[in-house]
Amino acid sequence: MMKFEQSQLLEQLPDQFFARLAKTVHQYVMDGYDVINLGQGNPDKPTPSHIVEAMKDAVTEPAYHKYSPFRGQSFLKEAVCTFYEREYCVTLHPEEEVAVLFGGKAGLVEIPQCLLNPGDTILVPDPGYPDYWSGIALARAKMETMPLTAENQFLPDYGKIDERVKDAAKLMFLNYPNNPTGAVATEAFFKETVQFAERHNIGVVHDFAYGAIGFDGKKPISFLQTKGAKEVGIEIYTLSKTYNMAGWRIAFAVGNKEIIQAINLLQDHLYVSVFSAIQKAAATALTSSQQCVTDLVQLYEKRRNTLMEAVRNIGWDNESPKGSFFAWLKVPNGFTSQTFAETILQKAHVAVAPGNGFGEYGEGYVRVGLLTDEERIEEAVNRLKNLNLF
Repeated sequence: MMKFEQSQLLEQLPDQFFARLAKTVHQYVMDGYDVINLGQGNPDKPTPSHIVEAMKDAVTEPAYHKYSPFRGQSFLKEAVCTFYEREYCVTLHPEEEVAVLFGGKAGLVEIPQCLLNPGDTILVPDPGYPDYWSGIALARAKMETMPLTAENQFLPDYGKIDERVKDAAKLMFLNYPNNPTGAVATEAFFKETVQFAERHNIGVVHDFAYGAIGFDGKKPISFLQTKGAKEVGIEIYTLSKTYNMAGWRIAFAVGNKEIIQAINLLQDHLYVSVFSAIQKAAATALTSSQQCVTDLVQLYEKRRNTLMEAVRNIGWDNESPKGSFFAWLKVPNGFTSQTFAETILQKAHVAVAPGNGFGEYGEGYVRVGLLTDEERIEEAVNRLKNLNLF
């Protein structure tokens, strides 16, 4: 059999953190253990029935069996505009300021390839979503990190970034509500971000994957609500979390016309857009009743409250997340992120994501998902209690 060496580009890709984590947990399950998986980011509830019904109807439409328009169906882009006007009072042009994506991850990985040349600098949050690194590696760009610390509410401190890095940077990733920390952005922070971007000519990519999920009666704000935001950047929104449509692979980018044009141009060479029936279902999700979203957020908040009360009761005191469906918990004394995650998987069969997988500043934490029912969350914490680690 012939042997084929992988390209240098593939050899330079970072380790796929989530794939490795999933493989480890799967092995324990295959060995017969009852694993409570709090390490995943995969929504556990089904897509709301009215969205599924819209898909069923659309699948029978013969016109949708043909190639979709390269840059997406106009009805979906118009639905996106309706959604942003209703939810955030942001006005968008459907053809110039909206790009249809094959899921949010695809857009995030594509962006560096659209706007950066080999050796160009991009700012990324640390800790942050590991797939940011994948797109940067594919673009052969240079990554500079922005530490997110509890002392600064897990927001980057632009004043602490080296001046040479600020001047070199062409692009920046942000993500609020934040994965993995559960932190949320403020109006003041986004205003500062626009000013920082203008001053240093940096494009902003705001990953708004958890945009619908805010707690304690506070709705997360869109970056595009900030004056001047469309002049400096874009926002990427996925239907995966808001509508439990993770497997459908549908999302969109909105904002700056030039960046949207760059995304569309790259995608012209990669795809022939998303299956039109999925686009039709997505339009239904965005424009119909949002009661399913309200119900989902309430469910996550109940789970959050259950988790945080339970961990505090065993002496594991931590701050509650303000958004997303993750909690960011400090590991006990004597452990690293990795050794703690390994210990509780081995001894209690509870899976969490070690914080060091999200970057250097994730060390000392684990990410705990709210993607299982309250009874299983309580059982997981009871198993940890029996280890006497706190």
